[in-house]
Amino acid sequence: MGSTTSSVVIRGGTVVNADRAFRADVLCQDGLVVQVAETVSSEGAQVIDAGGQLVMPGGIDPHTHMQLPFMGTTTMDDFYSGTAAALAGGTTSIIDFVIPDPKEPLMDAYRKWRGWAEKAASDYSFHVAVTWWDESVKRDMGTLVKEEGVNSFKHFMAYKNAIMCDDETLVSSFKRSLELGAMPTVHAENGELVFLLQADVKARGVLGPEGHPLSRPPAVEAEAAQRAIAIADVLNVPIYVVHVSCAESASAIARARANGQRVFGEVLAGHLTVDESVYRHKDFAVAAAHVMSPPFRNKLNQEALWHGLQSGHLHTTATDHCTFCAEQKAAGKDDFSKIPNGCGGVEERMAVIWDEGVNTGRLTPSEFVAVTSANAAKLFNIYPRKGCVAPGSDADLVVWDPAGTKTLSVKTQKSLGDFNIFEGRTVTGIPTHTLSRGRIVFALGDLRAVRGAGQYVKRPPFGPQFDALQRKATQQAPQAVPR
Repeated sequence: MGSTTSSVVIRGGTVVNADRAFRADVLCQDGLVVQVAETVSSEGAQVIDAGGQLVMPGGIDPHTHMQLPFMGTTTMDDFYSGTAAALAGGTTSIIDFVIPDPKEPLMDAYRKWRGWAEKAASDYSFHVAVTWWDESVKRDMGTLVKEEGVNSFKHFMAYKNAIMCDDETLVSSFKRSLELGAMPTVHAENGELVFLLQADVKARGVLGPEGHPLSRPPAVEAEAAQRAIAIADVLNVPIYVVHVSCAESASAIARARANGQRVFGEVLAGHLTVDESVYRHKDFAVAAAHVMSPPFRNKLNQEALWHGLQSGHLHTTATDHCTFCAEQKAAGKDDFSKIPNGCGGVEERMAVIWDEGVNTGRLTPSEFVAVTSANAAKLFNIYPRKGCVAPGSDADLVVWDPAGTKTLSVKTQKSLGDFNIFEGRTVTGIPTHTLSRGRIVFALGDLRAVRGAGQYVKRPPFGPQFDALQRKATQQAPQAVPR
């Protein structure tokens, strides 16, 4: 069980926030940070010795899929096992996805996911996908924003004949999001092109996992990203592009931002560190284990993603944690397009990004905090409640040993997945303690996650920061955005 002590003092560490780093003790009481000072009283409190270590906001993974029904099967990790694994890696909050079936009412799907998530060990929130459109969807979006604390809506531009949005749905949903003060997000891949290319690749006799990246080249992602950005520009609504995987998409975001458009980009730990050679592995199980969309790219694209994070054109890091086992992946043994898409990583993200980002000089520790927690909290309107070590913030914290090492492996991971895409990678910089709402849930390798201890986090709609956008959109096209 987690610690039952109501007060915890983290003594002797260096607090690292997105704006600065400074020596301080941290006092947590009743789930909140109550004092950050050079010295705090530890009377009656449990003390964590953080000498030589860093005290940072717990990670926020803004893109996970726990207990996801997909392609005829369901992921191995449910909301308990997945969030427990997250806590072991220093991530204290996730934003998962409610994905309605075509014609399924949004509120029905939302209530279903909320029920599944009641077992979560960490705090959690939801993006809700818009997979179809009519007046009931428009109405449910309003209910979700105003009553349920949802301020972001997901749009899949891929997965033809399943959950793919057409442009009419994109336009309608983007307009409604602006009205409500919510952020539209997109999975940017041209589903029509993917469908065509999958057939072409298979017709050439390429049926194994190596066909997966051939059917989803960077141009397919870039076209969709540019189209979504253009639609958002016309409607004057901000947009968040999930799992940017290639230089072309990163460049499209950078160009739009240079022109004053509010476009935000997310990149996955896997896309930053794993390259496309994995799809040519001689063992089908290994190659199939890496099948996700967009696929892993070559090293030139990896470097472009790092440049995006360094320049500020890409803002958050995530995992798209979506674990299928070898038996589930084997559904595509003779047809790569039938391999369930998804990889793990919620447990490894923080360490991998520290090792590949901070240890190489690409990121400063404060920039690491920005891309692993603070930016997500700001973009989805839960900052400084989350993503900051400050009085009044939730006591979601990670004590980080920058000199600690660990070899990542399926043998030691907490996730229920049977494969680790970072297998054998030794990282320097690991969590020693994780606190969730002030409770010690991970300590020196001992996972103390509690089923059901996580709380649903309501994310309020965007207020004054959206007002100018709404005025501008109304002036540009009076009929486009009813007030």
